[in-house]
Amino acid sequence: MFSKSVQNRLKLFSVVGIIVLILVLFIQIQLSKNIVYFYSPKDIKQIQNLPKDKIRLGGIVKERSLKKIENDYSFILTDRSNDITVSYKGILPSLFVEGKSAVIEGSLKDKNFFIADTILAKHDENYMPPEVANALKKNTK
Repeated sequence: MFSKSVQNRLKLFSVVGIIVLILVLFIQIQLSKNIVYFYSPKDIKQIQNLPKDKIRLGGIVKERSLKKIENDYSFILTDRSNDITVSYKGILPSLFVEGKSAVIEGSLKDKNFFIADTILAKHDENYMPPEVANALKKNTK
């Protein structure tokens, strides 16, 4: 039906196609493992099913909420209308202060308690991440 050269080209294209498909699937699986979704305290209070994976939570560190026992910290992250208590073990970044915005990474215990693995506060005191600024604007309207 097909000549030998056409059969060889079809086999080559089939093998290349399968290899490309496997590579695309592998890349997609790796990327999906590394996706971290961003939420505000209001988003957390409104969702029905709590995310099981690592997430980022952004807001403002509530004034007079930071408590320290050795290297264990707890504080309240707020968007001015909803609060979530955060627990963190480790050393706080030097730019992490009450009354300023912060983005934290970790997992939810429930809708009111977040266990942080990482605190992302590598910005100057006037910078506010766009996600946090947008969440705050929504809550002040």
